[in-house]
Amino acid sequence: MKILLYGHRPPSPEMGKVGAVLGPALVEAGHELVETEADADAMIDFTAPAAVVPNVLRALAAGVPCIVGTTGWDTAEVDDVARAEKLPVFVAPNFAIGAVLMVRFAVEASRHFQAAEIVELHHATKVDAPSGTAKATAAAMEGDVPVHSVRLPGLVAHQEVILGGPGQTLTIRHDTTSREAFVPGVLLALSKLEELPPGITAGLENLL
Repeated sequence: MKILLYGHRPPSPEMGKVGAVLGPALVEAGHELVETEADADAMIDFTAPAAVVPNVLRALAAGVPCIVGTTGWDTAEVDDVARAEKLPVFVAPNFAIGAVLMVRFAVEASRHFQAAEIVELHHATKVDAPSGTAKATAAAMEGDVPVHSVRLPGLVAHQEVILGGPGQTLTIRHDTTSREAFVPGVLLALSKLEELPPGITAGLENLL
């Protein structure tokens, strides 16, 4: 498949850490990276909140379906256009399969504990806080779940969900130690992209 990958090539200010890992991985998996929407079968965006909407709209106008891993933006800005163009836009706050399972386990556990809180920890340059994964986790769990954000050098992407009840606590944690963790999820999304309905489909859990 021919892929237009935003957030990959330096010296663009939109160069992203995920894109830098994802580009070579896509080529290794047999895909071809292209430079323009006119040459692309699909567009993948791992850039920044300010860049993602123009990137997606430009791809949709060219008839190209999209996969987006950028967080901190409003998907409603592109949903109507994608539906009108009859093209899928798949978005996920986290492409690590382990993180998706963490959310699933946290949702189940929240039905059996009185209270819970989330601590999400990311690298110091992450723009949005709380993270998209943390917000999605809290929204899916039972009750009102506070989220605490940490931004420090040396971190990649980490989240723990702490649940409490009488005489016990349960901690569910996922650690991304390398951005290579996102590659299998992106490849899965690529393989399923043509099967998705027009408009926004959100969450890797919908593909598992």
